Amino acid sequence: MQITAAIARTQGADLSLEIIDIEEPRDNEILVKVVATGVCHTDIVVRDGMLPTPLPVVLGHEGAGVVEKVGRAVSKVKAGDRVVMTFNSCGHCPTCQDQHASYCHEFFPRNFFAARTDGSSALSVGDERINGNFFGQSSFATYAICHEVNVVKVPETAPLELLGPLACGIQTGAGAVMNALKVSAGKSFAVFGSGSVGLSAIMAANVVGATTIIAIDMNDERLAVARDLGATHVINPGKVDATAEILAITGYGLNFALDTTGISSVIRGAVMALAPMGTCGILGASAMGSEIHLDEVHFMSGGRRLMGIVEGESNPDTFVPVLTELHAQGRFPFDRLVTFYDFADINQAIHDSESGRTIKAIVRMP
Repeated sequence: MQITAAIARTQGADLSLEIIDIEEPRDNEILVKVVATGVCHTDIVVRDGMLPTPLPVVLGHEGAGVVEKVGRAVSKVKAGDRVVMTFNSCGHCPTCQDQHASYCHEFFPRNFFAARTDGSSALSVGDERINGNFFGQSSFATYAICHEVNVVKVPETAPLELLGPLACGIQTGAGAVMNALKVSAGKSFAVFGSGSVGLSAIMAANVVGATTIIAIDMNDERLAVARDLGATHVINPGKVDATAEILAITGYGLNFALDTTGISSVIRGAVMALAPMGTCGILGASAMGSEIHLDEVHFMSGGRRLMGIVEGESNPDTFVPVLTELHAQGRFPFDRLVTFYDFADINQAIHDSESGRTIKAIVRMP
């Protein structure tokens, strides 16, 4: 079967739209006709060679679409079902068995190696192998092959073309607040970086009833959006000392902080802004080998905590429906972050995401 896909062939270069071949789904695979897919920062850093995903590759990991065909061993969905595709996992390691698939023991190879577990790829151009199965889907294409563990069925009434980012970027920010940090009513919370992940965290903090919600970003336009979405305070660290400003606002420091930037100095500042017993979560994509430097006395003496968070510590089968329902109720208006692009304009969508012109780009398939 032939499909259209956007292929990353050269580090840092635009994707190439090409007609490629896709295999029939194997017994344990699902073929999805992609309706739309989000553009995530992770797609960009992989394109740029910051992570060891082999090229040429079809990226994309926030896909939503309609099931076209299922393998004989698949029972979770059937042809015609509307689905969101999320991250991949093994489904049987200890953390997967404990419903923490985002910490799967095989998370990195199953999501970033762009191959099936046997090393093969379902994608090709003639005799040329095109690496696929990125995050178990490779959804920068008109069709994608995924798996039962990373497909979530959504209601017929849900706005399908909008839902793909719930599977990664949006669930990462919201889940960091609701699942990992477990921010509760009356607490203080700050997010460093107000892109789609950070703004999702702000909306989630508003949902759970945090009373002090602080957005930190160098982009004043993003800060204005953060205010509209529930931030009680905004800080531009290019104009003031963010840590000092946070301490002035809270009086004693933050109960919870979240870094979405992956920048070591920003993480240090976030930890320095914590109150005693405060917790800082980190989820930003950093280059391999990046290190964090903390003031050990400050960190230890206040009982402060620093935790890594992957995919919002979410169980997509239960959390994506929660976010879908919150959106339907008007309590989680993530659609306000979205700009739609045609598939032919995917490189423009990526450029606009990089420049900050667009908060969350979603590419619609023809």
